[in-house]
Amino acid sequence: MAETQVIERTEAGTTIRTGSNGQLITIPATLPILPIRNIVVFPGTVMPLNVGRQKSKNLLDEVMPGDKIVGVITQKNAEVEDPTQEELYGVGVACMILKLFKLPDGNQSIIVHGLTRYKLHAIEQNDPFARGRVEVLEDSLIETPSLDALLNSVRQQANRVIELSPNTPDEAAQVLNSITNPSALADFLAANLQADTTDKQLLLEELDVEKRLRMIAARIATQLDVLELQSKIQSQVKENIDKSQRRYYLQEQLKAIRKELGEGDQSGTGNEIEQLRQRLDAAKLPENVAKEANRELSRLESIPSASPEYGVIRTYLQIISELPWSVVTDDKLDLADAKKILDRDHFDLEKVKRRIIEYLAVRKLKPDGGGAILCFLGPPGVGKTSLGKSIAEAMGRTFIRVALGGVRDEADIRGHRRTYIGSMPGRIIAELRKAGTRNPVMMLDEIDKMSSDFRGDPASAMLEVLDPAQNSTFTDHYLDVPFDLSKVLFIATANTMDTVPGPLRDRMEVIEIPGYTNSDKLNIAKSYLVPRQLDVNGLTGKNVRFKDEALREIIESFTREAGVRSLERNIGSVARAIAAEVVGGRTDRVVVDREYVGKTLGPPRYEPELAQRTSVPGVATGLAYTPVGGEILFIEASRFAGKGGIMLTGQIGEVMKESATAAFTLLRSRADKLGIDPELLANSDVHIHVPAGAVPKDGPSAGVAMFTALASLMMNRPVHHDVAMTGEITLRGLVLPIGGLKEKTLAAKRAGIKQVIIPKRNEKDLPDIPEEVRNTLKFHFVENIDQVLAIALGPVKKAERAAKPKSSADRDHRGPANGKHAREAKPARTRIS
Repeated sequence: MAETQVIERTEAGTTIRTGSNGQLITIPATLPILPIRNIVVFPGTVMPLNVGRQKSKNLLDEVMPGDKIVGVITQKNAEVEDPTQEELYGVGVACMILKLFKLPDGNQSIIVHGLTRYKLHAIEQNDPFARGRVEVLEDSLIETPSLDALLNSVRQQANRVIELSPNTPDEAAQVLNSITNPSALADFLAANLQADTTDKQLLLEELDVEKRLRMIAARIATQLDVLELQSKIQSQVKENIDKSQRRYYLQEQLKAIRKELGEGDQSGTGNEIEQLRQRLDAAKLPENVAKEANRELSRLESIPSASPEYGVIRTYLQIISELPWSVVTDDKLDLADAKKILDRDHFDLEKVKRRIIEYLAVRKLKPDGGGAILCFLGPPGVGKTSLGKSIAEAMGRTFIRVALGGVRDEADIRGHRRTYIGSMPGRIIAELRKAGTRNPVMMLDEIDKMSSDFRGDPASAMLEVLDPAQNSTFTDHYLDVPFDLSKVLFIATANTMDTVPGPLRDRMEVIEIPGYTNSDKLNIAKSYLVPRQLDVNGLTGKNVRFKDEALREIIESFTREAGVRSLERNIGSVARAIAAEVVGGRTDRVVVDREYVGKTLGPPRYEPELAQRTSVPGVATGLAYTPVGGEILFIEASRFAGKGGIMLTGQIGEVMKESATAAFTLLRSRADKLGIDPELLANSDVHIHVPAGAVPKDGPSAGVAMFTALASLMMNRPVHHDVAMTGEITLRGLVLPIGGLKEKTLAAKRAGIKQVIIPKRNEKDLPDIPEEVRNTLKFHFVENIDQVLAIALGPVKKAERAAKPKSSADRDHRGPANGKHAREAKPARTRIS
């Protein structure tokens, strides 16, 4: 290949010298234009082109009898059948047709030789073929030392690519080394470069030879990196295959030698595979699972035992054979016996027990029915987990507990794919494998404590597990075959449904288990907790007797909870003290009374302070619902000189802040009606504080209590100390309904409240409240804030009305939500809902 040189330019055309023989060729100023698709022709290259379009055939008919020079140019969009000038690139190559072949299908093939670059200025004719006005372009070449270095570098890279490319002809290296002209070398490499049409067109349009070479060098370097990596991988694969083949060949020889010596198959591989086949047959696999297992077993037979994959397949088949595909426990459907077991282990919980009896009745009428999916919702310590064990015993099923607290990886539920080292099935399949039956009672404990991160969302994986329409074909990633979960009785437990996604919540039948009243706790302590703790600590009824007054003292003065866990811990503390006395030599029977409890457990941890807390204006008692049960909250308000602003403290959330602002606005709008001096409001700032500042609080239902506290402060009328309230307020003074009424009223009773103010629209929820609480508390159902103030506020304190209002520093509105010293601050957010 030699450099193309422009000799003369005229209006008729441009004369160039090309080729090693210095042949002169005239390129007409107007050339027949031959559009091509998905290919770029470079000067100095010889290339075949297929011609099928009619206009292109017309062009060949015209030029073949003449000078055979055409203007080859690439079109931008290969789909266009008849491209316009805008659909063609601006630079093409003038080519001479060396040969024409007519094909049997009517198309034609030509071999062209690229002569020189040209720029297409305009299409002057479209029929019967395109003809355009062109300008021959010249390369820009300045010989410098850097150009020489670049030439050597590109030539070395190209030779290395030829070495690594198996399909490159041997003559390619000879042609490459024979090209000395920089421009010709660049065009030769560009024509043979592995690049798309756009990249090659950019190289064609670049007239600066050094820049063109640098662009080519960058692309060759990328191609060379890929080829070297492929070569390295192929070498490694070949080496591994050679090693495996050699090992297999030697093992086969060793087997043959041992067989001749009469030593038999010492490796044990044959026996192991036969044992696996027997275990798979005994498992009575479903047809589709058996098909997959037999396929893996066939692979295992053909793989050397030393291969890493041998161990992976063997473990997989062992797990398949150990799963209870057809093992089912017979249900005990004796309803009377089931009710006896449930009553033996749990006090009250009639709603839950009734639902279990209903489930057993349905199973008796329809034995082939699917499993139920229940969710026990309630505070800690009310017996959700132990209730699951009793249900399993009542039904005669195996009990499985799956702890979901803190689970944040989807693979914990669905398992890991076998492509990972050390992969295993998920928790569901793993527990069924341990249980040995496909219809256990599976307790999904703390389902509300799952979270998600970059590894996936386990709650989403639970959707298939807990969907009766889908779990019959649950597919664990490790097994990769469906397993039927429809016979499993799933029981989930949760403290709150706020953190459970809606789709997951929709798949479960939620059964609420409320907190216990003090009377319930007394019965539970006498019937369950005391006997259990005496047994745990090596005592009997002959050693000790708990009086009712002692148990009441523990319940009222040492616990403040919805469940009975703390109660059982305190009973255990007393039992251990008695055990120490017995070991120390005491022989008489210990009678545990109120004095013995005080001596053993120390001073009371919780004392009611309602009368003292609300003896001054500006303090109201609210009711709150938390994941651990109901609580009472004291809303404190204080006034000091200012400009009508409001300050909020106590780690309260955004919704609760908005409730406080709404309450203050409502108070100012009703100042005249309530007899409050507007100037007093305008010249005072108000501080609202909710004690127990370490506990986050949020929710809208503290609005009534906040308004009452503000009204009490500004009207100088204290709130009745035995009244608690809950409800959301509007700027019109309406009281809207709230949730968690049962838990809130239980908390009110535990705290010694006598009267409860609740929204009128919550009156329908009254039957859900335990009868003992309904008989103890007086309920006031209100529709607006005027009714609230009429019930909640006491008479005006005349002595304090005449006195100058004290500052917040002079008033004592202290006191935590949970007793005198708030020793047990809960980390969970308190929701005033």
